[in-house]
Amino acid sequence: VQLQASGGGLVQAGGSLRLSCAASGRTISRQTIAWFRQAPGKEREFVAAFWRGGSNTYYADSVKGRFTISGDSAKNTVYLLMNSLRPEDTAVYYCAADSSIILSSVRMFQSYDYWGQGTQVTVSS
Repeated sequence: VQLQASGGGLVQAGGSLRLSCAASGRTISRQTIAWFRQAPGKEREFVAAFWRGGSNTYYADSVKGRFTISGDSAKNTVYLLMNSLRPEDTAVYYCAADSSIILSSVRMFQSYDYWGQGTQVTVSS
């Protein structure tokens, strides 16, 4: 499985961005695709997950109500729409995939075998 993350950039606080994670090698309907982020000096943290083709979605408390994860099976791509961005959302965002994750592990970055290259999101105040 190969993942290509894109869509990051510089945006003012309160603005929006949409990240894309294009998957190849395996259909997203048979995988869990998640977004994680890592700010300088901090651990990688869970953001959102598109569970097994979208049968369920999960969010970190810090982004719930502001971010939306969705998928397009025709494009084999998962999106992360980020609204009401805050300076504390600034980080490198990574998408990750795995086909055998159990629900209790969906928020753990160690559970994912495949990773995209990361895309920088910077939110200015």
